[in-house]
Amino acid sequence: MIVRDPPNHFRLFFIMQGSIVPRIAPLIGVVAIFSLCVLLVDRHLLPLPHVSFTATGIFGLALSLFLGFRNNAAYERWWEARRLWGQLIADMRSLGRETDLFVEDLDTRQQLIRHALFFIHLHRISLRNIGTQGAPRKWAPPGAPEKNLPETPCEALNAATRLLREAARAGHLDGFGRKALSERLAAISLAQAGCERIRNTPLPFVYSLLVLRTSWLYCLAVPFALIDSAGPLAPLFAAVIAYVFFGLAAVTEELEHPFAAAPNALPLDAMCRTVEIALMPRLGEEPPGPLQASNGLLT
Repeated sequence: MIVRDPPNHFRLFFIMQGSIVPRIAPLIGVVAIFSLCVLLVDRHLLPLPHVSFTATGIFGLALSLFLGFRNNAAYERWWEARRLWGQLIADMRSLGRETDLFVEDLDTRQQLIRHALFFIHLHRISLRNIGTQGAPRKWAPPGAPEKNLPETPCEALNAATRLLREAARAGHLDGFGRKALSERLAAISLAQAGCERIRNTPLPFVYSLLVLRTSWLYCLAVPFALIDSAGPLAPLFAAVIAYVFFGLAAVTEELEHPFAAAPNALPLDAMCRTVEIALMPRLGEEPPGPLQASNGLLT
């Protein structure tokens, strides 16, 4: 996620961090060169058809409405993902407080906290699809066998559930506490499922296909309408139009995947650090400081 002070209006035009310009620059170049070729051929070789700017304007209006709808759908996914992670952070903090309140045995409390930290990091790894890279081994109980450590978010929650059952059998957890903690784990699991739904269900591919084809058709047709109205500036105006439509499409594709390791994706590392800060004191450890943005980028 890009985290920086708002730039002034002059610097705004030159900021590339988090911008989609590098991604779509080749497409803009193709459209500008094509528009220049159309202009030169019409002026020096043979007259080309001159399309009414009104017709292309209606076409562009329809395309912009469709792009706006798709962009809203993508932002809805991004915002829902942020809400789910906000709920996860709140549930983790509440889990720590409820553990202090209901679980009498210190070792059981700390094991439950470690399982929660295992879960949040495994959930991050799973959503970003980075395999076992960065697996949270440091949260393992001292002397715990490697083969017994959770490998997936569900395994971490299952281990926490078994721990609550054993604590109840040993008399360290009463019925009300067992109910409260199991409901908290259920809320965490519900947020986990919501994140996995977003990750595993992208926007329908037909939307991307239609937007891509229609954007190209429009950007290749508009130079024929700019021959008369823009004259020598036709390539410049065609490039601006391409920037708008291809840029909106690129922004939509990035927002569609809120858990990816992209500049405008959610800062999952920073949110996991927030959970660590809330829970580590219950392990008797000094919590780290909040994760800071590096060069304006918070991961």
